[in-house]
This record gives sequence, structure tokens and C-alpha cells, in this order.
Amino acid sequence: MIPRQRLDAIYAYLANEEDARVCRDISDQACREVPRNFFLIIAANTLSKLGDTLSNPKTVLSWLLEYLQAPLYLIGLLVPIRESGSLIPQLAIASYIRRLAVRKWAWVGGSLVQALSIAAIGVVAMLAEGAAAGWLIIGLLVIFSFGRGLCSVAFKDVQGKTIPKTRRGLLGGYSASIAGYIGLAVGLGFLLFDQDAGAAFYGGLLLLVALTWLLAAALFSGVVEDSGETGGGGNALAEALQRLGLLASDRGFRRFVITRALLLCSALTAPYYIVLAQQESHAGDLSLLGLFIIANGLASSLSAPFWGRLSDRSSKTVMIAAALLTGALGIVTFVIATGVPLLHESRWTYPLLFLLLGIAHSGVRLGRKTYIVDLAGGNRRTDYVAVSNTVIGVMLLLMGGLGALASATSAAGVILLFSLLGLAGALVGRGLPEVE
Repeated sequence: MIPRQRLDAIYAYLANEEDARVCRDISDQACREVPRNFFLIIAANTLSKLGDTLSNPKTVLSWLLEYLQAPLYLIGLLVPIRESGSLIPQLAIASYIRRLAVRKWAWVGGSLVQALSIAAIGVVAMLAEGAAAGWLIIGLLVIFSFGRGLCSVAFKDVQGKTIPKTRRGLLGGYSASIAGYIGLAVGLGFLLFDQDAGAAFYGGLLLLVALTWLLAAALFSGVVEDSGETGGGGNALAEALQRLGLLASDRGFRRFVITRALLLCSALTAPYYIVLAQQESHAGDLSLLGLFIIANGLASSLSAPFWGRLSDRSSKTVMIAAALLTGALGIVTFVIATGVPLLHESRWTYPLLFLLLGIAHSGVRLGRKTYIVDLAGGNRRTDYVAVSNTVIGVMLLLMGGLGALASATSAAGVILLFSLLGLAGALVGRGLPEVE
């Protein structure tokens, strides 16, 4: 246990704590606990993000299902199930969580759900294969996503009560950076390992990953949180459904939602790049999985500053550019997979394309987040976010189903289909009004 004075000194150094008014948006009692809470939340959040990296449906879980010879249509459901499975319940349960005076326990509970779900997926990996393994993993991923949604809602509230407003970005930055570096180190370790791995290895890996959420839950339980208001407000999902009329009455917002839905292709195509690469390698080639983990980690860190600066000038342009890149990559990938054997068989081709896809996806995320914030303010912004999240949660499932149907052709065919949707998104996005 680090002495409190030492902890305070380290926090003051990292946070450059000079402004005596930094705690003006939290209580005096919470202010005294900021250093302790800051490091506990960083540690818990880092472990949670590391767990996400090492069980990412775009990389690790897609790789696992292909290794277990699950049907291609199930691999295509991984990303939409995980994202919509946390987004839609998040809207429904937010008001219930906010009835709790101390909300850290909702985060702890959500973390435990994620730990148990990933551990169960690890057991499935060791004991089952084929369609049975695929369906079991999909079912467990639904449960995992519910826990993820719990954590997402609770984290915002706990952070708002325990960390000053001017230090929340710093906390998130440290968490993401540390988890990112550890994730890259793991990917590099896989790359250097360069040996085939079996079901026992992948199952054991996921059991170890489950420990990250268990440790995170233990750390987060130590956060000192004051009791807060318990008037949770209305049900966010019900309110969002009531405001769906905005899609009919607000032309600019309607076009944004359509554009955002079409740009889901940048996330939904990712697993199929894994499948193409794995089909041309040994099923347990751990070094190739390492390349994809490294590519996924580098994509955001390399491109986020560029996309961020460009978003401040025109978030519309960022969305269009990212959509065009996604579409172009999909077409190039289809051509390589179906007509350029030399590149198709190279172990470097698909990880490189995956890196570029990750850069495009980072642009999509930054662009659409910036755009909706700048599109409106106050309550109207809240309405926009609630409605768009509800629609996108449903569209994720529908487009995931579309990808599953298209998988009757080939992984390359699904990538081509989604790339055309990305190009359509760029075309629709051209009609968006500038908001910066």
C-alpha cells in the first residue's frame, strides 16, 4: 500500500496540480479522495481496456471462431452482437442504475459479468468446435455485452462524482495509453512466438483475460464514492423512441443518421480480413494473430491526431474521407483475394490492409462523434445522441444479418458488399451541412 502522502505527490506531479479551484465541480470530501480514486480508476480502466484488446471480436474472437471452424455467418455476427448488445441495453438500464446512491457497484457487477462470460468462452474454445462452439460463443457474447453496457453507464456517473472535470481526459488518456502499450507488447510476443497454437492455448488465453476484469472489479470496489441523487429520470430508450420524430422533421439529422448507418461498414468488415488471412495460413499460426493485434493497436494511435485536427476543421470531410478509404480498401481486398494469388498468399498483405482499415475506422468514429456534438447543443444534442444510438443499435443487427446472408458467397464477397455501402455513405455524406 502506497502511503497517502506519496500518492498525493505522484498525483500532483502527473496532473500538474496547481489550480486550487480544480475541484469546484465535485464535493470537498470527494476532492480529498481524488488522488486515491484517480489511480484506482486508472488501474481498473486499464485492465478493462486490456481485456477488451485481448478479446476483441474484430481480431481475437474472429480468429478463434475461424480456428474452431465455426460457420462464416457466425463470425460476421461477432461485431454487431457486441456493439448493439451493449448499446441498446445501455439505453434501457441507465435510469435504473441512476437510482443507486452508490453506482460503483454497478460497474463492479458489470465487470464480473464480463469476466465470467469471457472465461466461459475460453472453456467453450477448449471443449467444442464447429457451429456448436460458434453459437455458444455468440450467446456468451450477448451476456458479455450486457455487462459492458452496465460498466459504460456506471463509469460515466462514478467518474463525474469522483474526478474533477479538468482531469477526466487525463485519466482516460493514461488508461488508453497504458492498455495500448501492453496490448502491443502482447501482439509482439505472439509475433515472436511464431509457433502453432491449439485450442487449449486460446482457451487458456481467454481464461487469463477474464482475470483482468476480476482484478478491475476488485480495484474499482475500493473507489471512495459519495452517495448521490437517486432520481434516475426517464428511461432513455423510451425517451429515444418518443423522439424518433426528429428523423422525419430534421433533414440534416436524418442525413447524418443514414450516413452513420452506412459507415458501420468500417467496423463490420474487419472480421472478414481475419478470415481471409487465416485461410492462407496454418490454423494456429499465433504470429499472424500477433500481426493483427499490433495493426489494430497502431491504427488508432497513428491516425487519431490527424483525424482529430481535421475534425476540428470539418468533421463532415473526415467522415467522407474515411468512408472513401474504407470503400477503396474493400475493393482492393476483393481484387487481391480473387485475382492476385501472390499478394493473397503473402502473410503481410491482410495485416497491412487491416491496419489501413483501422485507420479508416478511427476516422469514422472521430468524425461522427465530433459532428453530432457540433450539430446541436443542450437538450437537442442529448436527443440527437439518444435517437441516433437507438437507430444504430438496430442497424448494427440488421447489417450484421445482411453480412451473414452474404457470407454464403465468400469472405471477399462480404467485404466487397460492405465496401460499396461505405462508398454510398460517402455519397450521402456529401449532402451533410457543415457544422464547424
